[in-house]
Amino acid sequence: MNEGLQSGFGRGMERTMNGHWFTLAGARLEARPSGALWWPEAGLMAVADLHLGKSERIARLGGALLPPYETRDTLARLDEEIRALAPRIVVCLGDSFDDRAAAESLTEDEMLALAGQMAGRSWIWIAGNHDPGPVDLGGTHLAELPRPPLVFRHIARARASGEVSGHYHPKAAVRAKGRQISRPCFLYDADRVILPAFGTYTGGLRCDAPELVRLMRGEAVAVLTGQAAVPIPMPGRTGR
Repeated sequence: MNEGLQSGFGRGMERTMNGHWFTLAGARLEARPSGALWWPEAGLMAVADLHLGKSERIARLGGALLPPYETRDTLARLDEEIRALAPRIVVCLGDSFDDRAAAESLTEDEMLALAGQMAGRSWIWIAGNHDPGPVDLGGTHLAELPRPPLVFRHIARARASGEVSGHYHPKAAVRAKGRQISRPCFLYDADRVILPAFGTYTGGLRCDAPELVRLMRGEAVAVLTGQAAVPIPMPGRTGR
Protein backbone atom coordinates (compact mmCIF):
# COMPACT_ATOMS: atom_id res chain seq x y z
CA MET A 1 0.00 0.00 0.00
CA ASN A 2 1.17 3.52 -0.70
CA GLU A 3 0.71 5.65 2.42
CA GLY A 4 2.48 8.61 0.83
CA LEU A 5 -0.41 10.01 -1.20
CA GLN A 6 -1.75 12.52 1.29
CA SER A 7 -5.12 14.23 0.96
CA GLY A 8 -6.37 17.28 2.79
CA PHE A 9 -8.88 15.33 4.82
CA GLY A 10 -8.22 12.11 6.71
CA ARG A 11 -5.36 9.63 6.76
CA GLY A 12 -4.58 9.96 3.10
CA MET A 13 -5.27 8.12 -0.11
CA GLU A 14 -3.92 4.69 -0.94
CA ARG A 15 -3.73 2.97 -4.31
CA THR A 16 -3.56 -0.74 -4.88
CA MET A 17 -3.17 -2.24 -8.34
CA ASN A 18 -6.94 -2.21 -8.70
CA GLY A 19 -8.82 -0.47 -5.90
CA HIS A 20 -8.46 2.96 -4.37
CA TRP A 21 -8.32 3.25 -0.56
CA PHE A 22 -9.47 6.26 1.45
CA THR A 23 -10.73 7.08 4.93
CA LEU A 24 -14.17 8.45 5.76
CA ALA A 25 -15.07 9.34 9.38
CA GLY A 26 -12.31 6.99 10.56
CA ALA A 27 -13.49 4.04 8.44
CA ARG A 28 -10.99 2.71 5.90
CA LEU A 29 -12.79 2.01 2.62
CA GLU A 30 -11.93 0.70 -0.82
CA ALA A 31 -13.50 2.12 -3.97
CA ARG A 32 -13.51 -0.94 -6.22
CA PRO A 33 -13.02 -0.77 -10.01
CA SER A 34 -16.46 -2.40 -10.38
CA GLY A 35 -18.22 0.45 -8.57
CA ALA A 36 -18.69 -1.50 -5.32
CA LEU A 37 -17.53 -0.04 -1.99
CA TRP A 38 -15.71 -2.34 0.46
CA TRP A 39 -15.40 -1.79 4.22
CA PRO A 40 -13.23 -4.70 5.32
CA GLU A 41 -13.35 -3.96 9.05
CA ALA A 42 -17.13 -4.42 9.03
CA GLY A 43 -17.13 -7.14 6.35
CA LEU A 44 -19.53 -4.87 4.45
CA MET A 45 -19.89 -4.35 0.70
CA ALA A 46 -22.17 -1.63 -0.67
CA VAL A 47 -23.50 -1.16 -4.19
CA ALA A 48 -25.83 1.51 -5.52
CA ASP A 49 -28.50 1.75 -8.20
CA LEU A 50 -28.62 -1.75 -9.65
CA HIS A 51 -31.81 -0.81 -11.53
CA LEU A 52 -32.60 -4.47 -12.17
CA GLY A 53 -35.31 -4.94 -14.79
CA LYS A 54 -34.75 -1.61 -16.52
CA SER A 55 -35.15 -2.98 -20.06
CA GLU A 56 -38.42 -4.66 -19.04
CA ARG A 57 -39.80 -1.43 -17.57
CA ILE A 58 -38.84 0.64 -20.62
CA ALA A 59 -40.50 -1.88 -22.96
CA ARG A 60 -43.58 -2.07 -20.72
CA LEU A 61 -43.99 1.70 -20.90
CA GLY A 62 -43.66 1.77 -24.68
CA GLY A 63 -40.05 2.89 -24.90
CA ALA A 64 -37.13 1.54 -26.90
CA LEU A 65 -36.72 -2.23 -27.03
CA LEU A 66 -33.33 -2.79 -25.40
CA PRO A 67 -31.66 -6.20 -25.30
CA PRO A 68 -33.07 -7.76 -22.10
CA TYR A 69 -29.74 -8.93 -20.70
CA GLU A 70 -28.86 -6.14 -18.29
CA THR A 71 -30.27 -7.89 -15.21
CA ARG A 72 -28.24 -11.01 -15.94
CA ASP A 73 -25.10 -8.95 -16.55
CA THR A 74 -25.56 -6.83 -13.40
CA LEU A 75 -26.11 -9.95 -11.28
CA ALA A 76 -23.05 -11.61 -12.82
CA ARG A 77 -20.82 -8.65 -11.95
CA LEU A 78 -22.33 -8.50 -8.47
CA ASP A 79 -21.57 -12.21 -8.06
CA GLU A 80 -17.94 -11.61 -9.04
CA GLU A 81 -17.55 -9.02 -6.28
CA ILE A 82 -19.23 -11.24 -3.70
CA ARG A 83 -16.94 -14.13 -4.60
CA ALA A 84 -13.88 -11.88 -4.44
CA LEU A 85 -14.72 -10.24 -1.10
CA ALA A 86 -16.92 -12.79 0.73
CA PRO A 87 -18.77 -10.00 2.59
CA ARG A 88 -20.77 -10.72 5.72
CA ILE A 89 -23.10 -7.82 4.89
CA VAL A 90 -24.27 -6.51 1.52
CA VAL A 91 -26.00 -3.13 1.41
CA CYS A 92 -27.91 -2.16 -1.74
CA LEU A 93 -28.27 1.62 -1.58
CA GLY A 94 -31.68 1.99 -3.21
CA ASP A 95 -33.03 1.87 -6.76
CA SER A 96 -32.08 -1.78 -6.79
CA PHE A 97 -35.07 -2.34 -9.09
CA ASP A 98 -36.29 -0.02 -11.79
CA ASP A 99 -39.77 -0.16 -10.24
CA ARG A 100 -41.91 -2.59 -8.25
CA ALA A 101 -43.20 -4.36 -11.36
CA ALA A 102 -39.62 -4.84 -12.58
CA ALA A 103 -38.81 -6.60 -9.31
CA GLU A 104 -41.79 -8.90 -9.81
CA SER A 105 -40.75 -9.65 -13.41
CA LEU A 106 -37.41 -11.29 -12.59
CA THR A 107 -37.05 -14.66 -14.26
CA GLU A 108 -36.70 -17.84 -12.21
CA ASP A 109 -32.99 -18.03 -13.10
CA GLU A 110 -32.44 -14.42 -12.01
CA MET A 111 -34.26 -15.00 -8.73
CA LEU A 112 -32.21 -18.13 -8.08
CA ALA A 113 -28.98 -16.25 -8.81
CA LEU A 114 -29.95 -13.48 -6.41
CA ALA A 115 -31.00 -15.98 -3.74
CA GLY A 116 -27.61 -17.67 -4.03
CA GLN A 117 -25.84 -14.36 -3.51
CA MET A 118 -27.97 -13.55 -0.47
CA ALA A 119 -27.51 -16.94 1.18
CA GLY A 120 -25.41 -16.99 4.35
CA ARG A 121 -25.03 -13.23 4.76
CA SER A 122 -26.98 -10.22 5.93
CA TRP A 123 -28.58 -8.45 2.95
CA ILE A 124 -29.94 -4.92 3.35
CA TRP A 125 -32.26 -3.28 0.81
CA ILE A 126 -32.22 0.51 1.29
CA ALA A 127 -35.35 2.21 -0.07
CA GLY A 128 -34.82 4.34 -3.18
CA ASN A 129 -37.02 6.64 -5.20
CA HIS A 130 -37.60 3.88 -7.80
CA ASP A 131 -38.25 1.17 -5.19
CA PRO A 132 -39.64 2.86 -2.06
CA GLY A 133 -41.37 -0.28 -0.79
CA PRO A 134 -40.08 -3.76 0.14
CA VAL A 135 -39.91 -6.57 -2.39
CA ASP A 136 -40.62 -10.20 -1.61
CA LEU A 137 -37.10 -11.46 -2.16
CA GLY A 138 -35.79 -11.84 1.38
CA GLY A 139 -33.30 -9.63 3.15
CA THR A 140 -34.01 -6.63 5.37
CA HIS A 141 -35.70 -3.47 4.09
CA LEU A 142 -34.70 -0.14 5.67
CA ALA A 143 -35.05 3.58 4.93
CA GLU A 144 -31.39 3.93 5.91
CA LEU A 145 -28.76 1.99 7.83
CA PRO A 146 -26.79 3.63 10.67
CA ARG A 147 -23.55 1.71 11.07
CA PRO A 148 -21.29 4.01 13.12
CA PRO A 149 -19.21 5.84 12.16
CA LEU A 150 -21.04 5.60 8.81
CA VAL A 151 -24.65 5.91 7.70
CA PHE A 152 -25.97 4.33 4.51
CA ARG A 153 -28.87 5.94 2.60
CA HIS A 154 -30.07 6.42 -0.96
CA ILE A 155 -29.87 10.20 -1.40
CA ALA A 156 -27.18 12.41 0.14
CA ARG A 157 -28.21 15.12 2.61
CA ALA A 158 -26.70 18.57 2.73
CA ARG A 159 -25.47 18.39 6.33
CA ALA A 160 -24.15 14.90 6.89
CA SER A 161 -21.04 13.20 8.19
CA GLY A 162 -19.79 9.73 7.34
CA GLU A 163 -22.51 9.37 4.74
CA VAL A 164 -22.56 6.64 2.06
CA SER A 165 -25.14 7.12 -0.70
CA GLY A 166 -25.99 6.60 -4.37
CA HIS A 167 -28.86 8.04 -6.47
CA TYR A 168 -26.92 10.49 -8.65
CA HIS A 169 -25.00 7.99 -10.83
CA PRO A 170 -21.93 10.29 -10.95
CA LYS A 171 -19.61 10.13 -13.94
CA ALA A 172 -16.47 12.03 -14.91
CA ALA A 173 -14.95 12.86 -18.29
CA VAL A 174 -11.19 12.83 -18.86
CA ARG A 175 -8.98 13.13 -21.93
CA ALA A 176 -6.95 10.04 -22.76
CA LYS A 177 -5.01 9.31 -25.93
CA GLY A 178 -6.39 12.43 -27.57
CA ARG A 179 -10.06 11.72 -26.94
CA GLN A 180 -12.65 12.33 -24.26
CA ILE A 181 -13.61 9.33 -22.14
CA SER A 182 -16.51 9.30 -19.69
CA ARG A 183 -16.63 6.79 -16.85
CA PRO A 184 -18.86 6.19 -13.83
CA CYS A 185 -17.09 7.37 -10.70
CA PHE A 186 -17.16 7.57 -6.93
CA LEU A 187 -17.12 11.03 -5.35
CA TYR A 188 -15.77 11.49 -1.85
CA ASP A 189 -14.65 14.22 0.55
CA ALA A 190 -14.42 14.61 4.32
CA ASP A 191 -18.18 14.23 4.77
CA ARG A 192 -19.42 11.61 2.35
CA VAL A 193 -18.94 9.20 -0.50
CA ILE A 194 -21.40 8.94 -3.39
CA LEU A 195 -21.24 5.64 -5.26
CA PRO A 196 -21.55 5.20 -9.02
CA ALA A 197 -24.49 3.24 -10.39
CA PHE A 198 -23.70 -0.48 -10.51
CA GLY A 199 -26.47 -1.36 -12.98
CA THR A 200 -25.53 -2.17 -16.57
CA TYR A 201 -28.12 0.09 -18.25
CA THR A 202 -27.85 3.10 -15.95
CA GLY A 203 -26.87 6.52 -17.26
CA GLY A 204 -24.89 9.11 -15.34
CA LEU A 205 -24.73 12.68 -14.07
CA ARG A 206 -21.60 14.70 -14.81
CA CYS A 207 -19.52 15.73 -11.80
CA ASP A 208 -19.90 19.41 -12.63
CA ALA A 209 -23.70 19.21 -12.37
CA PRO A 210 -25.00 21.79 -9.83
CA GLU A 211 -26.51 19.07 -7.59
CA LEU A 212 -23.12 17.43 -7.09
CA VAL A 213 -21.13 20.66 -6.89
CA ARG A 214 -23.37 21.83 -4.03
CA LEU A 215 -22.90 18.59 -2.12
CA MET A 216 -19.15 18.12 -2.40
CA ARG A 217 -16.29 20.05 -0.80
CA GLY A 218 -13.67 21.84 -2.86
CA GLU A 219 -11.07 19.14 -2.23
CA ALA A 220 -13.40 16.33 -3.38
CA VAL A 221 -11.95 13.38 -5.28
CA ALA A 222 -13.53 11.49 -8.17
CA VAL A 223 -12.50 7.83 -8.51
CA LEU A 224 -13.00 6.53 -12.03
CA THR A 225 -14.15 2.94 -12.40
CA GLY A 226 -13.03 0.49 -15.07
CA GLN A 227 -10.06 -1.86 -15.19
CA ALA A 228 -8.61 0.02 -12.21
CA ALA A 229 -9.98 2.61 -9.79
CA VAL A 230 -8.26 5.88 -10.73
CA PRO A 231 -8.51 8.97 -8.44
CA ILE A 232 -8.57 12.48 -9.94
CA PRO A 233 -9.61 15.86 -8.52
CA MET A 234 -13.37 16.16 -8.89
CA PRO A 235 -14.08 17.99 -12.17
CA GLY A 236 -15.90 21.28 -11.64
CA ARG A 237 -15.19 21.39 -7.89
CA THR A 238 -11.44 21.55 -7.31
CA GLY A 239 -10.21 24.50 -5.28
CA ARG A 240 -13.61 26.05 -4.76
